[in-house]
Amino acid sequence: MSPSPDGIATTVSKTFSRTTQVSTTVNASPATVWKLLTTASDYPRWNSTIVSVEGEIKPGSTIELVSTLDPNRTFKLKVNEFEPSSRLAWGDAMGTRVYTLTETNGGGTLFEMNERIGGPIFPLFASKIPSFDASFEQFAADLKVAAEN
Repeated sequence: MSPSPDGIATTVSKTFSRTTQVSTTVNASPATVWKLLTTASDYPRWNSTIVSVEGEIKPGSTIELVSTLDPNRTFKLKVNEFEPSSRLAWGDAMGTRVYTLTETNGGGTLFEMNERIGGPIFPLFASKIPSFDASFEQFAADLKVAAEN
């Protein structure tokens, strides 16, 4: 599944997992986009899909994220990958979200975000998990606006 940088999310559902991805081209440097993605307390200012992010986004840390998809639930997520200005990943036992930044020829950034959720018991609750498509598209659009301003 290769994402196109048009800001439209795609989801592939399988019996034991679901993967959603989105990508967009941002007219800002990877360093600018990285700063937005790694400044936890600033998320609610620029991202309409996030209620709050508590903690520090740094290697090995745990953050507490509340999203608009389920504002009554706090996700405790471990930062698993942290490669400045290129790759960030966090997750829990049920899933992992990966952000990838690639510098474009014009000095901009190809931003890609994908999240895979699943596991052996995934089929038991898969129908209760809302689609991430609209949320992913909004996340990418909000990031683009914030980075370009």
